[in-house]
Amino acid sequence: MKDQVAVVAIGGNSLIKDKTKVSVEDQYLAAKETTFHIADMIEAGWNVAIGHGNGPQVGFILRRSEIAHKVEGMHEIPLDVCGADSQGAIGYSLTQTLQNELRKRGINKPVATVISQMRVDANDSAFQNPSKPIGGFMEEEEAKKRAANLGWQVVEDAGRGWRRVVASPIPQEVLELPSIKELIAAGHIVVTVGGGGIPVVMENNEIKGVAAVIDKDYASSLLAREIKADLFLISTAVEKVALNFGKPNEKQIDRMTLSEAKAYLAEGTHFAKGSMAPKMQAIIWFLEAGGKQALITNPENIGRALKGETGTWIVQD
Repeated sequence: MKDQVAVVAIGGNSLIKDKTKVSVEDQYLAAKETTFHIADMIEAGWNVAIGHGNGPQVGFILRRSEIAHKVEGMHEIPLDVCGADSQGAIGYSLTQTLQNELRKRGINKPVATVISQMRVDANDSAFQNPSKPIGGFMEEEEAKKRAANLGWQVVEDAGRGWRRVVASPIPQEVLELPSIKELIAAGHIVVTVGGGGIPVVMENNEIKGVAAVIDKDYASSLLAREIKADLFLISTAVEKVALNFGKPNEKQIDRMTLSEAKAYLAEGTHFAKGSMAPKMQAIIWFLEAGGKQALITNPENIGRALKGETGTWIVQD
């Protein structure tokens, strides 16, 4: 019997344990911790495609770019290229640490990172209402100058300064999907759709990068749907999903159906918009498209959760 296939989505923040551990070396060690738990899945018979976030990492790349552009002869890096840079760097860490762990266990499984472009709709309403702040804080004068010279959209951010904002469109198509499918079918572990994929649009039958950010859980959900994964696993900061999170009547959930997940999300009070809500939406899309089951838990509990001992399972009705 062929291995079952799981798409595992891990957050960019999971590679940065805290504000004191942000160096490349620190992120490598964090990646090593995460891939140890993914190796447990592989050892248990799962074939895995790994999606990852890149928010903090792209932030660092942008800050370096913003600082460097003031030096003669240096140039700023476009946002889509920042995404490509982060895919390569994070993919390198995840691939190498997973390769090393599998070798320790005597598991002969090739691991590869696929730098991936994600087509979005140029007419997505997100482009008319950019809302995702990126890069560093600026004084109002500098922000408005850059808006005029570079076409940026900028906003004042809660009294802390001015920042650039970009769109966060819904992912439509993984352009490298045929290659990803071939690798998975051949038994390879694939790291892909990093940071939600590099956002691109089609113009006159040509691919063009755009300044946008894509939710990595939405992108991983699309990948899971396209490859017809047996499991969609979102690895995050909490062991289980909770209703009324952070309130006196908080209740952790072991299992919920698709209908229950849709109802809880629609209520709008259980899941924070910037954290758990997109994860639940990503899972709902996966199950609505015929996916069998999804799981949310933290990295260190992946093994136990797959045995049914913890985590939150979301299943068909």
